[in-house]
Amino acid sequence: MRFLLEKIAKLEIDWNVRELGEVDAWRLAERLGVEVQMRPMSVDGFYFRAMERDFIAVNRDLPRALRLKVLFHELAHLLFHAPTSGPAVGFHRIGKRSRQEIEADTFATCALLPLPVFETKTIDELIDEGYDPETIAERSEIWQRFGF
Repeated sequence: MRFLLEKIAKLEIDWNVRELGEVDAWRLAERLGVEVQMRPMSVDGFYFRAMERDFIAVNRDLPRALRLKVLFHELAHLLFHAPTSGPAVGFHRIGKRSRQEIEADTFATCALLPLPVFETKTIDELIDEGYDPETIAERSEIWQRFGF
């Protein structure tokens, strides 16, 4: 995880410092040169690489908060798991929960619920502010497992 934290720090996007929003996600996508498509799909989202170009597709029919979480999750795959050559594809929440999925979920969860917010609010306050219980539980697991 340390290697990933160093890579994230180089992005200079205030990850896990402040809540990142839609503008931050789109700016990061543009900076990374990935084409993002919002479209109706039967899956939440996926990242794929073809002909040395990167693409992310996100189900536009998801609730706004989940769409953002999926976008950050897929951006994490691009940041951490993209091959240097050849095609690749990965679908959000399809298949087993691998190390790569845990890393992508961690990136997305901490982007949306950063440590300063998580540490200073009760669960009820977080829910009142619109954080969903699943994200709060995931954030708690990250804190317990990795300490950030």
